[in-house]
Amino acid sequence: MDHLNAFLEPGMLVKHPDQPDWGLGQVQSNIDGRVTVNFREEGKVVLDGRVVALIPVFEN
Repeated sequence: MDHLNAFLEPGMLVKHPDQPDWGLGQVQSNIDGRVTVNFREEGKVVLDGRVVALIPVFEN
C-alpha cells in the first residue's frame, strides 16, 4: 500500500481532518487505497486514502 492511510486497520478509531462534525469513526476496511469508515454522525463513508489523511485516535 502506498497511500496516506496505509497503516490503518479495521477496528481502528479515526477522525476526518476536514469534517470534525462527523465525529469519531471506526475503520471498516482499507483496500487498495479505499478506506471505508463508519462515522458516528455521518454514517459509512468510503474515502480515497491518497487524498485524505485520517487522524488516528488512540483514546476516547
